[in-house]
Amino acid sequence: MMVTIMSTGTENPNTGHPRGARSAFAVRTMLVAALAGTAAVGAYSYSINQNSPEGRVAQPVTQASSPTTTQVASFTTADVGACATWDVNDDGQVSGFDQVSCDQEHRFEISAREDLAAYPSSEFGPSAAPPNLTRQAQLREELCQAPTLAYLDGRFDPAGRYTIAPILPSAEAWAAGDRTMLCGLQATDSNGTPQLTVGPISANDQSRVFAIGACIRVESSAEFREVDCAGDHHLEAVSTVNLAVPFPNGVPSTEEQNSFLGNTCTQAAIDYLGGEENLYQSTLQTFWPTLTANSWVGGSNSVNCYLMSPSTGGNATFNSLQGSARGAFTINGTPPPPQPEREPLRSSAGATP
Repeated sequence: MMVTIMSTGTENPNTGHPRGARSAFAVRTMLVAALAGTAAVGAYSYSINQNSPEGRVAQPVTQASSPTTTQVASFTTADVGACATWDVNDDGQVSGFDQVSCDQEHRFEISAREDLAAYPSSEFGPSAAPPNLTRQAQLREELCQAPTLAYLDGRFDPAGRYTIAPILPSAEAWAAGDRTMLCGLQATDSNGTPQLTVGPISANDQSRVFAIGACIRVESSAEFREVDCAGDHHLEAVSTVNLAVPFPNGVPSTEEQNSFLGNTCTQAAIDYLGGEENLYQSTLQTFWPTLTANSWVGGSNSVNCYLMSPSTGGNATFNSLQGSARGAFTINGTPPPPQPEREPLRSSAGATP
């Protein structure tokens, strides 16, 4: 999904000077394929490493029906509309799969329940091995996609924070003949690990946003990845803006979003750094994405405001930042140089000249 990213050194109408950062360095419009799915299909399984970028989709394991087949108990009674959670240790190993209320912290919301043993072939028969990642990815499309969209009444943003995924039985349960597959939705981090969320997805904003103070590296694929602020990064989140508040009557146009976010993100950057003079001396610019109509209708209403330093090379790229803008930081390895005094200067309270 392509989104329009705006950056500005917005002028102060009282002084005629840029608010915080000089407009000569502003990047006016940039197209970035934002938030490409780092783990578009993640799923839970005791026996599978869930940090693979291919995710955890179940492969259709088919078991031929037989009058002598013994009924195998499922690893879970959780059904459509229920939520599930589990524990993850420091090594990424999972345990303690349990059904919980969606109003409590959980990692997965169930949108469909499939019995792979009902398939009219032997693919998932009694001696079949668990599906590999490639087959799991196919099953995600074949068995999970349509029922999940129906479960959400079509209100789903594929570029948002939630991904469609399956859950397979543990290795022990699979070996015992359990062929239950749960389809559902989860929010994952940049490593593909399902995160704890609260509330049903139908009641949640689906926007993929970062916490205030998070530092983001824009990868070569234009993927936004949260990293340690001490390392190389390109963006620092200064606020989260719910656009449904100023635009309660439906999706705003790109122009309306940019007009609102230009002032809002600049003020957020001033507040984040403790004053306009601090923003001016940092030489950093404000930066934000806009939402498409598809994302808005799909359930995403929020965006981040960021600080960044645009490259002057004409390629619409970012300079590399090291350290948080709230402390000592560098731009491409060099501290920002002191900026010349401005006449007149605004006070932190916004006094007029």
